[in-house]
Amino acid sequence: MTDIVDELKWRGLIALSTDEEALRKAFADGPVTFYCGFDPTAPSLHLGNLVQILTMRRIQEAGNRPLALVGGATGLIGDPKPTAERTLNAPEVVAGWVERLRAQIEPLLHFDGPNAAVMVNNLDWTQGLSAIEFLRDIGKHFRVNKMIAKEAVSRRLNSDAGISYTEFSYQILQGMDFLELYRRHGCALQTGGSDQWGNLTSGTDLIHRVEPDAVVHALGTPLITKADGTKFGKTESGTVWLDPEMTTPYAFYQFWVNADDRDVSKFLRIFSFRSREEIEELERQTEERPQARAAQRALAEELTTLVHGAEQTAAVVAASRALFGQGELAELDGRTLASALSEVPHIQVAELGQVVDLFAEVGLVASKSAARRTVKEGGAYVNNVKVASEDAVPSSEDLLDGRWLVLRRGKKNLAAVEVVAG
Repeated sequence: MTDIVDELKWRGLIALSTDEEALRKAFADGPVTFYCGFDPTAPSLHLGNLVQILTMRRIQEAGNRPLALVGGATGLIGDPKPTAERTLNAPEVVAGWVERLRAQIEPLLHFDGPNAAVMVNNLDWTQGLSAIEFLRDIGKHFRVNKMIAKEAVSRRLNSDAGISYTEFSYQILQGMDFLELYRRHGCALQTGGSDQWGNLTSGTDLIHRVEPDAVVHALGTPLITKADGTKFGKTESGTVWLDPEMTTPYAFYQFWVNADDRDVSKFLRIFSFRSREEIEELERQTEERPQARAAQRALAEELTTLVHGAEQTAAVVAASRALFGQGELAELDGRTLASALSEVPHIQVAELGQVVDLFAEVGLVASKSAARRTVKEGGAYVNNVKVASEDAVPSSEDLLDGRWLVLRRGKKNLAAVEVVAG
């Protein structure tokens, strides 16, 4: 297999490393036990977390052993945000989120075989620790001048919001995690985002102070940026979550399908498990025939299958095709149809009126007269059937799943009408 450091570099997944050549040697001598932490500060992981999980999987598949840490303790504190203090969540809420995050991570790593992954929780070694023990045994090894130099801390110190002692202490807790995992599991590497670099190196620094002969490493992945300047992992409706109740599988799929041609090569390398040859072929297709969106569709299917399963992926692919006239809308199950239509402009009505009124009300056209013009020009469709008359009125028999109409103007402009009881 290709050297894992070279593989990660080719995929654009190394931004920072404590010592790249020493890490390369550690992998060569392997296996290396490594960890990445995920804090339950929300009920779901998101695409930024997915970068870390899939990076862990790549390193695992190169013959190394991952420890997936869901921070039942650090989740009670929260990593300092650049702008303001986090709202502290109740312990029972955080405990529930721990279980939700574990359930999202577990299908994405391998938990059997010689390098089986292990789930760990830092509450196991913090909840019985007294404040005096924490300050004497751990806090003693941290220097305040170095702590305030960390980017997230210094930014907050220079802001009007300031920073509480609680969040200031977060990096000590994360440093202690690495030390504990080194002692309990022989963990020699922590991975994470480059924006976490200060927290990552707090662990290597602590281990070097307490265990002078230890050889440990930190590896930071780059912040993913988009060519259009918008934030990666965000859409107009908000964050792209891994939880299907928070971001529907259809919306998840569409996020990747709609990726900018300028970004899709980067996304393929970071997220796809296809070979270099396959990725380079998709890159070539994007360059030669961008309108086909072959790379985006391949990535969307692969990642939706990885996160939501093959059955859900088949359903959203069918929905995506059917909405644009390439399949039977009536064959879609109600849940998939509803989740797909929630992603397009839609209105609720108590009863059906003329098609031209519905087109105008939902915003597919600017006015009723524009709707009539669209019908006359042959560009208006209801449930993929061309509207023949300017005075057409849909009937209850036309409703999909007993409540939906899919309106389309031309090839690509979609909207929906939901009939609800008055």
